[in-house]
Amino acid sequence: MKQAGNLFIFLIILLTGFTSCDSGRVFDKYLEIPGAAWHKDSLVVFDVPVEDTLQNHNLLIQIRNKTSYPYSNLWLFVEITQPGGKVQRDTFEIVLADPAGRWLGKGFGGVKTLQSVYRRNVYFPISGEYKISLQQGMRDDVLKGIHDIGFRVEKVVERGKE
Repeated sequence: MKQAGNLFIFLIILLTGFTSCDSGRVFDKYLEIPGAAWHKDSLVVFDVPVEDTLQNHNLLIQIRNKTSYPYSNLWLFVEITQPGGKVQRDTFEIVLADPAGRWLGKGFGGVKTLQSVYRRNVYFPISGEYKISLQQGMRDDVLKGIHDIGFRVEKVVERGKE
């Protein structure tokens, strides 16, 4: 019985360690691209709840691509809609492979995961739900090899206060 109690305490400590390592995370979600074939007219949309209008945040775009993806980069059209309806549009490039063709993402097998900083020190002026829309901006009508798209919002943490 004592072993079961020790195991329980160990598991609680372990789980606490896993969750506390990512204390800056505000939002982190992946959405699957059906069949890893992203049509040029398809939007990947994230509804991001924002409560803290005082803290600055970093915005990151995450890509899971197959190693069969035919390009070394990915162009995205990014649209951020604030709760009041104001829209910001942008074009953003993510480099997925180095000039020698080696994938920059991590992972084993046929899928690599890469996280790229989209914007640093972003201030959200209004609390509420922000809509983040991502659209592939490559020349292919159907872009094959992009498995998932993720979006992450994390608090900016000053050095020494982590």
